[in-house]
Amino acid sequence: MDSIITFLTGPGLIVSLAVFFVGLAVRLALYFLGLDWKLERVAYKPEMAHGLKGGLYSVLKWLLPFGTYGWRAQPFVATAFLFLHIGAVLLPLFLVGHNVILKEAFGFSLISMPQGLADFLTVLAIIGIVMIALRRISLPEVRILTNAQDWLLLAMVFVIFVSGFMSSMELGDAKVAMLIHIAAAELLLITAPFTKMAHVALFFASRIQIGMDFAIKRGGHSRKSGAFFPW
Repeated sequence: MDSIITFLTGPGLIVSLAVFFVGLAVRLALYFLGLDWKLERVAYKPEMAHGLKGGLYSVLKWLLPFGTYGWRAQPFVATAFLFLHIGAVLLPLFLVGHNVILKEAFGFSLISMPQGLADFLTVLAIIGIVMIALRRISLPEVRILTNAQDWLLLAMVFVIFVSGFMSSMELGDAKVAMLIHIAAAELLLITAPFTKMAHVALFFASRIQIGMDFAIKRGGHSRKSGAFFPW
């Protein structure tokens, strides 16, 4: 088991990160290259400053908890997504154990958060996953749009957080939990560019595009209020 963990935190990590970043870069390039120059890109260059301002506004509003009317109209799902994503973003970057692996594999590490905070964010993320699952089950309009891939990805993320928490708290066989945690996380990295997990990059692409559309083509940049969107 130790040899498998050593492989996964060495060559396996390098390969999974390479697939993740290269794959997402390709997805981003294909997204922007796929925009129709007549319908979607015609006004971007002449009004680039206004467009970029609108794109940044759009991204920031959707990243802020309850920053848009859409989020405020659905507080349950907004809370669930907040709980999940705050852990999904901060824990991979600033967890002590992750930084130890990063130092061994690449020779550098980031700032590490206190373990107590990491455990708290992990529990919040697990609660968020359960909330999302309950929403998918209980609401017909969401259930009909949820396919097998959606459930598999949610289950994979659930396994990553639960196994990481079990390893940290030494619940059961901590080494087995760590092996499951690392393997599931790297599998998610490898599959991300080819599944809906690509939204970690495509979210920014789509929000920037929509923000630029509203700022340029729909006159958002000329509004005195500074608001670029009707929501």
